[in-house]
Amino acid sequence: MYSIGVIGDYDSICGFSALGFDIFPVESAERARKELRALAGGGYGIIYITEPFVEELEADCALYEERPVPCVIPIPACTAALGAGEARLKRYVERAVGSDIIFGEQ
Repeated sequence: MYSIGVIGDYDSICGFSALGFDIFPVESAERARKELRALAGGGYGIIYITEPFVEELEADCALYEERPVPCVIPIPACTAALGAGEARLKRYVERAVGSDIIFGEQ
């Protein structure tokens, strides 16, 4: 059974512990990188990471895109949503079904 982890600044991720997720508050991209690598190799099936860190760790996150586990999912930080999560979801849907069925223009 896989666990779910959340990486980001404390204010953005503290509420996830109420859902039973393991939270990993970080203050720097380097610490986020270390946590991401540790979680990816440590039995976590889903890793949520706040968008500001996803942008800084794009190459690291890309390593997991072709793997079924772990699934690395960007989430907005409490300070601002950057749209990285939506853009990534759009790419996944387009790759899976061949077209943008969620965000496509009507």
